[in-house]
Amino acid sequence: MNPLKKLYCRIFQNVFKFALPFLPYRNPEIIGSLKAVPDVLKKKKCESVLIITDAGIHKLGLTGRLEKALINSSISYILYDKTVANPTTENVAEALELYHENNCKAIIGFGGGSSMDCAKAVGARAAKPRQSLARMKGILKVHKKLPLLIAIPTTAGTGSETTLAAVIVDAETRHKYAINDFPLIPRYAVLDPKVTLSLPPFITATTGMDALTHAVEAYIGNSTTPGTRKNALDAVQLIFENLDTAYTDGTNKEARRNMLRASYFAGCAFTKSYVGYVHAVAHSLGGQYNVPHGLANAVLLPYVLEAYGKTIYKKLAALAVAAGTATKEAPEEEAALSFIQAIKDMKARFGIGDTIPEIQEEDIPKLSHYADKEANPLYPVPVLMDAQELEKFYYMLMPEETPAQ
Repeated sequence: MNPLKKLYCRIFQNVFKFALPFLPYRNPEIIGSLKAVPDVLKKKKCESVLIITDAGIHKLGLTGRLEKALINSSISYILYDKTVANPTTENVAEALELYHENNCKAIIGFGGGSSMDCAKAVGARAAKPRQSLARMKGILKVHKKLPLLIAIPTTAGTGSETTLAAVIVDAETRHKYAINDFPLIPRYAVLDPKVTLSLPPFITATTGMDALTHAVEAYIGNSTTPGTRKNALDAVQLIFENLDTAYTDGTNKEARRNMLRASYFAGCAFTKSYVGYVHAVAHSLGGQYNVPHGLANAVLLPYVLEAYGKTIYKKLAALAVAAGTATKEAPEEEAALSFIQAIKDMKARFGIGDTIPEIQEEDIPKLSHYADKEANPLYPVPVLMDAQELEKFYYMLMPEETPAQ
């Protein structure tokens, strides 16, 4: 990276780190069951609510318990179930129209990160009807109170129920961008393990590794606090103790509950301490090829950790102790490498490959440009890389061509 750009990035990041204690971060209030949602809505005098989810979750009947609870409490609702894996501006516009047509006073994001991101974006557009999402792109451009926002995660991974970010894809250009502002943090997060019980094993794995990526990138970055470091370590410990069980025995409520807690802790960590190049590259892949975010993160994570090299060995060693892959007495490098290997082993157990077949070589300059623009200067990464340096990750992810017979 150009020395002047590097200096600019580090100054920008240090200013944000200094400002952290003074910024209005807050954690959502946790609700343990869907049954408690109507009481919250009544307390806030919200008689009509928009539920934003996706077709798969609706078809599985996962919204049924919530809908029944709302009906029994005489709270009217309208359900939008067209959210796609990487929510688009078109999704937001359609859901916003339903919100206004039905005089809704609250929004519930029910599903994975996509549904929750869509719900946040709808809330932002409801709060600022004259401003497009594109004009809210970046940092602190919403600055207006949203309607009551409740997040109900059905996957233990995205952490969107705790974050100030909504990631949206422009329906026309396919450019994926983030909106970051404190009003986007949901007021309530419903951590109900029952809604995650029917999650298929592969999605359980990739979303669980998404949470792991959040915790790891938050921990190894340069803008941590004692609180975010503890959240990240707690998340890593819970993931290594429970993800395999949730993967092999999806009906295990305790493992599912612990994975929801892990995702929540990881979300709290990266909301303040941010993420890194794993996310920047993964977002570009999601925008261009609709690669599921958790899958992209899982594939990328060990590659990026290895690229950071010795600069993160000390921090990886601490994560290795939390994960149980090394003891406190183990040499730093040995512990760090054991942690990276444990991630690779986890991927292998879950059938997660090492490539993203959709990548086209001619797209790589554009994709690396998007990743560079997202990450620099915002993400306080251990080692700075520009667009040209980030290109190597896309090439690593391309499958090797099979020789002609």
